[in-house]
Amino acid sequence: MVAVTLMWSTAGVVTRHLEHAQKFEVTFWRSFFTMLSLLVILPLVRGVGVFGRMRQAGPLLWLSGLCWSAMFTFFMVAIMLTTVANVLVTLSLSPLLTALIARIFIGHRIPARTWMAIVVAGGGIAYMYANQLWQGVSLAGTLVALCVPLFGAANWTVSQHAHAKGKNIDMIPAVLIGAVLSSLMTLALAWPFQASGHDLGLLFGLGLFQLAIPCSLAVVCTRVLKAPEVALLGLLEVIFGIVLAWLGAGETPTHEVIVGGTLVIGALMVNELVAWRQRV
Repeated sequence: MVAVTLMWSTAGVVTRHLEHAQKFEVTFWRSFFTMLSLLVILPLVRGVGVFGRMRQAGPLLWLSGLCWSAMFTFFMVAIMLTTVANVLVTLSLSPLLTALIARIFIGHRIPARTWMAIVVAGGGIAYMYANQLWQGVSLAGTLVALCVPLFGAANWTVSQHAHAKGKNIDMIPAVLIGAVLSSLMTLALAWPFQASGHDLGLLFGLGLFQLAIPCSLAVVCTRVLKAPEVALLGLLEVIFGIVLAWLGAGETPTHEVIVGGTLVIGALMVNELVAWRQRV
């Protein structure tokens, strides 16, 4: 899951190096290349019968796919509207939303250690976010970004529910469904295309290495990690993403971002260490 968050975090720095592609075109091409990548990856790792099994999987698979499509679309639009740090800070609401949704809809009990980690991490996020608001960030970008953790929380909870009920549903194809739906939803808005060959190369890299591979791995992680833990580990994307944007695109993090990020990392470390000791 740590490797997943590192791959996810490359989106911000890569998009800062695009030449001509804008908002919905960026979203379309990233989702389109994700779809192409998964059409190759899925038969290799799940067998040629994977597409036939998708038709028999039931509504949970398609509900998860719908959540993925919303996450793909809202994330890229948001990151083109505001700073990388602002988007990632907003995404960090995911553990709180995941814990709440999992508790309400599937009755999931949350360990005290996870609650404490969420509180501490939430404090760190609030500290960073307050600084972003003080600087007058784009309200549109913030509102769009807020949709990502909301659908992300719903997605992890759907996946957790499927496994808890003993439904042997392969949820990795849901990522493919999400990519297809996101491509279809943004195609008309992306026209006319303006991306250069350089842009398409970068967006292909995002489709394969920032979405197709890590999202598939994230689905596998939900089989052994509880939904709030998956979301909490996902907070690492905030730190990785801000650092990459700083080093690779010159978006220098503020003192508040550094302090808040330290709180987030500390909460993650304590939660995982306690969980490890309990398992041992």
